[in-house]
Amino acid sequence: MTADAERSILSRLDRRRPGVRIALVAARVLVFATLAVLCVGPLFWLFKAATSTTTETLSAPFSLWPSGIHWSTFAEVWTKVDFARYFVNTLWLMAGSLFFGLVVATTGGYGLAVLKPRYAKAVFAAILATLFIPGVISLVSLYLTVMDVPLLHVNLIGTLWAVWLPASANAVNVLLMQRFFAAIPADLFEAARIDGAGPFRVFVSLVLPMSRPILGVVSLLTLVGAYKEFLWPLLVLPNPEDQPISVALPRLETAGDFAQFMGALFISVIIPVVLFLVFQRQFLRAAGNSGALKG
Repeated sequence: MTADAERSILSRLDRRRPGVRIALVAARVLVFATLAVLCVGPLFWLFKAATSTTTETLSAPFSLWPSGIHWSTFAEVWTKVDFARYFVNTLWLMAGSLFFGLVVATTGGYGLAVLKPRYAKAVFAAILATLFIPGVISLVSLYLTVMDVPLLHVNLIGTLWAVWLPASANAVNVLLMQRFFAAIPADLFEAARIDGAGPFRVFVSLVLPMSRPILGVVSLLTLVGAYKEFLWPLLVLPNPEDQPISVALPRLETAGDFAQFMGALFISVIIPVVLFLVFQRQFLRAAGNSGALKG
């Protein structure tokens, strides 16, 4: 390790002093405790409110379960509030968005980064330009498009296709894939072509297996984006029985008990946390290895 890499505010000699060591430990404990309170505190209070009675939460918001933990609230949310239906609708919405999103992102990124047709630069510029257009501006035109799909002349309103197809056309995901595929050494593609592999074989047998980290990142972004989307599913899924959790939650606030609403909120909040825990290895690996293929 070089001398420049060892430079810091405190030298090794300073760190050996008892007073400095105690101060560093105290500062670390304070920082981690503050982060824990800010990050975990709201989630813990939401769990406490969901497992307490409505009267207890409204009269003493910060009291810890005066009458015990009421686990039955989650069962009531799942059955009485019909939260199970909204959860299944959300799973279908996320699964379709993930499948079509990965298909568009991987094939689009592969075409721009590896196949490189003559019009690749024009397509890349067009995709990049869409990032500067606020989504609310294209909301009306997109709604009219799914109401009467060009050439096919079918109405997708009231079906999950109206959510899946627009969600799959995500410029950020395509650019992420294109960036990652472009970092793969060209010698690997040349060797595959010499062995007789065609574009499809190269894509399936070479590119996709090497792209697991970025696939995890794009999957996480797609799932979370589909899960938290509110306005578009509200517009294209007018039937309450077809709506996901994000659209149903505001309606549950006025229709059910306060404790049940808190339980529904806790379940809806914990799902993205679980998704991140599932994909955290791929997410962190892709973030740490960005550009490592070229290096």
